[in-house]
Amino acid sequence: MLLNHENIKMKTFILIHGSWHSAWNWHKVVPVLESKGHKAMAIDLPGMGRDKTPIQNVTFETTVKNICDLIDTIEGKVILIGHSKNGIMISQVAEYRPEKIEKLIYLAAYLIPNGKTQTEYSSQDIYGVLKPFVTRYPETNSHTLQEEIYKEGLYHDCEDYITELAKILLSQEPVESGITPLKLTDRNYGRIRRFYIECTEDKAVTPFIQQKMYQETPCEKVHKMNTSHSPFFSKPQELCDIFLEIATS
Repeated sequence: MLLNHENIKMKTFILIHGSWHSAWNWHKVVPVLESKGHKAMAIDLPGMGRDKTPIQNVTFETTVKNICDLIDTIEGKVILIGHSKNGIMISQVAEYRPEKIEKLIYLAAYLIPNGKTQTEYSSQDIYGVLKPFVTRYPETNSHTLQEEIYKEGLYHDCEDYITELAKILLSQEPVESGITPLKLTDRNYGRIRRFYIECTEDKAVTPFIQQKMYQETPCEKVHKMNTSHSPFFSKPQELCDIFLEIATS
């Protein structure tokens, strides 16, 4: 059934990028959502993209606080969308600001229960292709992804220029957030409506681990897209249609 998006009450979407990426992930998505009368905010997490916080100074808690501080400046509730690793960020933000969050949307994202870490689940994803191509920097407690796996691992269904942009824009990210246990309660996090978007051709966070996570932590609805890890590049209109369907539900 087609939705009449023009009749949807204005929503505020906050878009959280995944590992090594930044706000540019959403450059095809933001205009679509805004053209329907909504507010869409794609942010650079601390130490990523245009945010110049030294990577060795970035922690899980300071990143979560950064998102909470942004939400505190916005009137009304927001819809939080987290991609990939940074599903952990939207979960922890929801714990701290449950009264400000209308819905959580996990896009091929880590949906981790209380007391567990993102690394505990990524280590179980034996089908992913990225791990051999991660370069670690112990001096700054960070890591990055090697260029030769970009196309196959992240963008196999995307236009080639996306891979070329990634060679310029992808950066290091902190290790610490992936090994920090989430602190979630039923009273706060548990009361927020959750939705999952599975990417069925994903080679970075594979369907195997995506399904394991949303089966262990059930969501109200699971949508499926036949895409790589990056549907915001390969199928932005279809992705926005799902966002808008969730927004109206």
